Amino acid sequence: MSSDKGTQLLIVEDDLALQKQIKWSLDQFSAVTADDRDSALVQLRRFAPPVVTMDLGLPPDADGTDEGFKLLEQILLQAPDTKVIVLTGQNGQANALRAVAMGAYDFLAKPFEPEVLGLTVERALRLAELQAENNRLHAMRQPDSLGGLITRDPAMLKVCRTIEKVASANATVMLLGESGTGKEVLARGLHQASPRRNERFVAINCAAIPENLLESELFGYEKGAFTGAAKTTVGKIETANRGTLMLDEIGDLPMPLQAKLLRFLQERVIERVGGRQEIPVDVRIVCATHQDLKQLTTEGRFREDLYYRLAEIVVNIPPLRERVGDAALLAHAFVKRFASEHSRRSLTLAEDAVRAVEAHPWPGNIRELENCIKRAVIMADGNQITADDLGLTAPEAESDASLDLRTVRDEAEKKAVIAALARSNGNVLRAAELLGVSRPTLYDLMHRFGMK
Repeated sequence: MSSDKGTQLLIVEDDLALQKQIKWSLDQFSAVTADDRDSALVQLRRFAPPVVTMDLGLPPDADGTDEGFKLLEQILLQAPDTKVIVLTGQNGQANALRAVAMGAYDFLAKPFEPEVLGLTVERALRLAELQAENNRLHAMRQPDSLGGLITRDPAMLKVCRTIEKVASANATVMLLGESGTGKEVLARGLHQASPRRNERFVAINCAAIPENLLESELFGYEKGAFTGAAKTTVGKIETANRGTLMLDEIGDLPMPLQAKLLRFLQERVIERVGGRQEIPVDVRIVCATHQDLKQLTTEGRFREDLYYRLAEIVVNIPPLRERVGDAALLAHAFVKRFASEHSRRSLTLAEDAVRAVEAHPWPGNIRELENCIKRAVIMADGNQITADDLGLTAPEAESDASLDLRTVRDEAEKKAVIAALARSNGNVLRAAELLGVSRPTLYDLMHRFGMK
């Protein structure tokens, strides 16, 4: 498959003599060619070139521009970062401007100077490389406001970027995830990344407070509102004024309070228990739950209108067992933290302990892992924490082959080839296009994997 990689340029031109001339003048670049829209899209999928030069006049509309503009639109739809250089006739200024407005990188009028075309391609290629590197670094970056979150898992990093994006908006955010997945850490990170960062972050667990006390905890109460109400007390919502309020386990909010919370979200005013005065409150709401709120609405246990008020932005947090490599990463971090707290700085995880951590499903997620490591740090006798210290069973030692990149790549390629052939109903040409490789390359892969 290496022959399909490293292509820098796709030249789309139906005049074969001019096509050869362009390719010859750009011989410093690794280039492939196409002479119509369909072949151009196949080459785009197969080689993923960062730069494309294209004529707008392509068959079957060689004298017009419709086919060329369709191709430009499809290129930018399939590969938005591709730099497209449009080559136009002498009177094609209006078409060139339209192409740039659609997203083309640049345009050159025919006949063009080969040196100018070469410089334009080189500049476009450099920009594409910089953008690709920037995208790669951005995808790996974790927002500073989420410094308390340790992860390298792509799905979890995507969650971090979502939190960063929505932080500046005032939309209500709903965090969905199993218990112990880090919902409060994300909520605090959201607050820290928001314009409200200098105000208070207030969290309340709706499941931890008895129903008869929850209303006064949330909304506060006036002096004499009930027996024992000796003084006026401000509730959590009012306390968080101008800041962020996190309503944890929102699925356990009793029905009467759901109606009162809905009114607050609509009107942005509250009334304390026993009070008659409406008090305006400006607060950002972040709610969290491990329950399926849509199912609760179907069962009549959660108000549908409240659900849609709370679910302006929904963020699904993956459990620890689905985060690639995070269990071991977190385990090492927890050992370092707790060993420092207990003056056992030389303490480390043994190899069997790391394997046990990676193999365990962690139904309690990060909270369970944290407690497990803390207990082991306290109880371990030597300078290494073993699987026994963790109370886990270590699986058989992995062979080095299980992490061998060639083996992993072969397995991934085999699965992809099988899926592509299945989707194309055995059509090798179509399967090759889906995989983005040439037909001979696909035949080679099929032979290597013993497929007929």
